[in-house]
Amino acid sequence: MYKHILLIAGVVVTLLSCSSDKDEIQNEAEINSTAIVGTWDATELEIDNETASDDVKFGKQILDFLTEKNCFIITLQFNEDLTASASNSANYIEVNATATGLDIPCPTASDESESTYAFDGKTVTTIDENGAEVAIGVTIDGDVMTLDASDLDIPNFSEDGQLIFVKR
Repeated sequence: MYKHILLIAGVVVTLLSCSSDKDEIQNEAEINSTAIVGTWDATELEIDNETASDDVKFGKQILDFLTEKNCFIITLQFNEDLTASASNSANYIEVNATATGLDIPCPTASDESESTYAFDGKTVTTIDENGAEVAIGVTIDGDVMTLDASDLDIPNFSEDGQLIFVKR
């Protein structure tokens, strides 16, 4: 009888101490799906200088210049309710020639768009203004999000490369 009680107690302790892989997978999926929630500013365009076009190289220089001035021309907002918004000032960039070189003021106008999104930890899927589904490859590491620039439709930022966003 004593052996049976010890056996039952051992089985109960063993069952209670084992974690469920299903719970761990579910928790990881939850963390992945909420990692994108927040406001993200484009801060850098990583390109291959050997293969990038002159337009893309110039776009990178403009982004670097404006980011250094704390001017963010592309901002993405992902909300917990699975709505998203984007602010894109790329079409309103003005390059002015001055006596000391080129000057690029921070654009005051931007194109705004709103959508819903889904995020599976690797891909953000949104609906564009034409009702078409757009899938964008994403990697999030803490407060840094990397998007495949080729998945975007932004002038001078849409060739091969990585667009880097930093969370506010």
